[in-house]
Amino acid sequence: MSQPVTEHSVRTARHTSFYLACGPADATPLIFVHGWPELSISWRHQLPVLAGLGFRCIAPDMRGYGRSSIYARHEDYALEHSVRDMTELLDAIGRDKAVWIGHDWGSPVIWNLASHHPERCLGVANLCVPYLPDGFAPATVVPLVDRRVYPESEFPAGQWEYQLFYEENFNAARAGFEASVPDTVKALFRKGSPAGKRQPSRTALVRRDGGWFGGTGRAPAVPRDMDVLTETDLNLYVSALERNGFFGPDSWYMNAERNMTYARTASEPDRLSMPVLFLHGAYDYTCETINSRLAEPMRRCCSDLTEVVVESGHWMAQEKPIAVNAALAQFLAVKLPEAWEHR
Repeated sequence: MSQPVTEHSVRTARHTSFYLACGPADATPLIFVHGWPELSISWRHQLPVLAGLGFRCIAPDMRGYGRSSIYARHEDYALEHSVRDMTELLDAIGRDKAVWIGHDWGSPVIWNLASHHPERCLGVANLCVPYLPDGFAPATVVPLVDRRVYPESEFPAGQWEYQLFYEENFNAARAGFEASVPDTVKALFRKGSPAGKRQPSRTALVRRDGGWFGGTGRAPAVPRDMDVLTETDLNLYVSALERNGFFGPDSWYMNAERNMTYARTASEPDRLSMPVLFLHGAYDYTCETINSRLAEPMRRCCSDLTEVVVESGHWMAQEKPIAVNAALAQFLAVKLPEAWEHR
């Protein structure tokens, strides 16, 4: 019988986190952290399945998203604030430690939580974005670009050109997403394809084109990808993003220097000793971790690393939930047998 998913909020003096929860309240918490431009529902395929194995599964809306607090300044979206949001969430549910799972921008949140607060981590698992001890920022990822795919003369920042576009043309980037939120969501949330291998990612073209979506100023009207989203999922994303806008989500890209400074304040940023799982997206051509050097710092810095390749694009947890759930369950069974014990 499927576990019910319930809605909750944690309110502190500094922040409110809305979250979904599923599973026994006295079980080990698995906390799922979404990325851009997602929501707690991005983990809808994981929550009941892992709860059914006996875990307390929790997925918050991150700051700037959904029913959590939104802020009016770019600097309020620096990673150190989200890390604190997550430790306050853990405090609020009365637990000292959790297994943390992240995707996209949620991954740097979890990596920083692991490096700054290892005592709060039984283990960590991340999808698509690997660990970078100096912080996830253009300055740290551009040196790892595969120049066979991205000649420097044509793509100075490789597939990370889009991140520089946010810094240089924030209002234009935001306006392009907000011009038609339903079309934006349908255009972004699409499954991966082997056809893109060894080809430049669309994120590499954003600066050259003067914007996302070929520089047209708005997303094209494309059909919903039924392998990633149901009509209900689409409507939930659209409703939240229309209500809050893209200022908050896009502001996560506006803190490169702050995030690098914060990353280096960890006591041992070059060594994560807890069990770590990393899931590579075989068809994720922005976070390309299979043929490039992007995963090298993670392999150097994680002393107990498990790697799994999932035949998916970037939206892995939604596109290939069975493979993701299987990898998580195996990691929990093999590397964290103590996590299966109730409190």
